[in-house]
Amino acid sequence: MERELTCIGCPMGCQLRVEMENGEVLSVTGNTCKRGDVYARKEVTNPTRIVTSTVGVEGGSIRAVSVKTAQDIPKDKIGACMEALKGVVVQPPVKIGQVIVHDVAGTGVDVIATKNV
Repeated sequence: MERELTCIGCPMGCQLRVEMENGEVLSVTGNTCKRGDVYARKEVTNPTRIVTSTVGVEGGSIRAVSVKTAQDIPKDKIGACMEALKGVVVQPPVKIGQVIVHDVAGTGVDVIATKNV
């Protein structure tokens, strides 16, 4: 089996080709740096993403604060992560890096603030 991907490991955007057999990566070609090889292997076997969003702020100088997962989470947990953030409202003050939701969607990853309010 063969998969083609566009690498997001660096700004080059290399066109990658991944050869697989029985769920195992046999080879990665098209990458111009090591990050492309690492990205391709992870993307075809266990894809993950950083999730960004906003949550409401009650009584702050702004009505919402930007948040993100502290690390990448499994791609199939993105919907559950977004559902867990729906309706979350925080009280000021909010500090960059403050945990807003602990262990979002059972991933073991926290959602943190990316802005001071």
